[in-house]
Amino acid sequence: MSHPVISEFDIIFAGGGTTACVVAGRLAAWDRSLRILILEGGEHTLNQAAHVQPFRYPGHQAPTSTTVTFNVGNPTPRLNGRAPIVPCAHCVGGGSSVNFMVYTRAPASDYDDWGADGWESKNLIPLMKKLETYEVQPDRPTHGYNGPIKVSSGGCKLGSTEEFIRVGTTYHKRQYAEDTNDLETCNTYSTSTGTTGRRSDAAHHYVYNQVHNPNLQIWAGKRVKRVIFEDKRAVGVEFTSDPGTFGSPVILERSGIGAEAVLKRCGIEQLVDLPGVGENYRDHNGAFVPYFAADGAITMDSLWRGKESVIQETLAQWKINGKSLVAQNGSDAKIKWRPDDDELKAMGSAFQPRWKEFFQDRPDKAVAIFSLFEGYAGSLSSILPPRNYFVACCYTLYPVSSGSVHIKLDENGQEGIDFNTGYLDDPSDIVPLNFGYKKMREIYRRMPSYRGEVPGGHPHFPEGSAAACGETTGPVDLNSPDLIYTAEDDEAIDRYHRDRMQTTWHSLGTCAMKPRADQGVIDARLNVYGVTNLKVADMSIAPKNVGTNTYSTALLIGEKAAIIIADELDIECRPSSLQDIYGHIKI
Repeated sequence: MSHPVISEFDIIFAGGGTTACVVAGRLAAWDRSLRILILEGGEHTLNQAAHVQPFRYPGHQAPTSTTVTFNVGNPTPRLNGRAPIVPCAHCVGGGSSVNFMVYTRAPASDYDDWGADGWESKNLIPLMKKLETYEVQPDRPTHGYNGPIKVSSGGCKLGSTEEFIRVGTTYHKRQYAEDTNDLETCNTYSTSTGTTGRRSDAAHHYVYNQVHNPNLQIWAGKRVKRVIFEDKRAVGVEFTSDPGTFGSPVILERSGIGAEAVLKRCGIEQLVDLPGVGENYRDHNGAFVPYFAADGAITMDSLWRGKESVIQETLAQWKINGKSLVAQNGSDAKIKWRPDDDELKAMGSAFQPRWKEFFQDRPDKAVAIFSLFEGYAGSLSSILPPRNYFVACCYTLYPVSSGSVHIKLDENGQEGIDFNTGYLDDPSDIVPLNFGYKKMREIYRRMPSYRGEVPGGHPHFPEGSAAACGETTGPVDLNSPDLIYTAEDDEAIDRYHRDRMQTTWHSLGTCAMKPRADQGVIDARLNVYGVTNLKVADMSIAPKNVGTNTYSTALLIGEKAAIIIADELDIECRPSSLQDIYGHIKI
């Protein structure tokens, strides 16, 4: 990857995340004379086992990880005084290089709801198809089959997937569908889609496969500090080798673009008054609850515990045919869940206004995703015995609460972030988590491989409660009655989520694409208000939340941004150029 150093570039990307890789890769393929620079504060990921072997993803969340930055939010009474931690990717490829590889897509209506000219779903669906090679089913009208990102089931099926779906379609009385990523299907069980033996990330499939192009350069270990302006025209960047924090809003604020009060307290001269910078922070709210699994269940636990004999055996098979547990992420089944009438009633009055205002007449919008993880790599791993586990994952897709991310200076003048996550600020946000705990526990109790709850990972119910947690010898009958929870039990569940609820690594919204008068930061052409020659293209531009794991949306934003920039530079968007590269470059 060594090329002559270029001192001036046509396009500079402040950060080498998912969207930046897509835009840079497309533009470089369409016009090889463009001098393109990606400045990434983190490390390279090219052919690194931690990034290409799917099973290794939990390592990126370890406290010693260098591939993510751990952003600490402000303590909040909504989380019982806890300071939430939100990891953000810190390497080439961004989240696509470290995420869980659970591929879902938002309903088409989410993009229509953004209200941005040119970003309506009818204009975006061709780009969704363009980026995919969908290997799950042929001839699906909303999927693509020649794109750089390969979507398939994992390289090794795990048996508990069928158990989860069987209980879901019988006890939970929902249908099964092969494809719930068709931009409209909701409230049905399905298998998850993800890996094809290797992680399908933006770095390897958009930029690393163009290493022969000397005009496309990636400088790792270089964090953009601020944008340099001449008469409000962006002409360059200042960068450093120091570690950094959340990207786009912080860079704008360091550059003098933001709210006067924020900039003044940091001693930054204001260039443009743009109070929306750093506001509108959104995420999905997640809970990950561990269960004991049968000794005979196939899970990821032996690999995630680092059992060397198992790792070497599975690696040997993977090197031959791309199969084995190495090609797994441990999550093969899910439901994009909407409550039925009985469930809605059980959720109580606190959620009713939100349901009626947002969900009731939008049948394509799920309240939450329930998914099965076959294996445990969470915070209790170091103290749990070496055996098989399941994790019940519930994350809500459209929380009402929002937060903010701004720069600040501490008492010693050192820069940090003033980060309010907003988690659970709205009283309706915790309700689906509390109900999701109960419903997923009932589903797991009926799975043949269920062997009880890991007590330390569940709510602490009062002594003598019928909901008390512990190990057991097997599942209950499919037709057994549900557990009965007392008011004290409900308080324990609520307290548990305030103590344990966490990010789902889906941060977005802090440079929102909406009118300036509505605290917008960029217009529909991605231009930052009040300056020229500067665009933002990443998940921070989303004005509203999206009901999906956000990787697919980050890719989509990249594809759209590439077309916008190419149009402004009068570059022809040749549809076959990248595919030609993929056909001839061996990674």
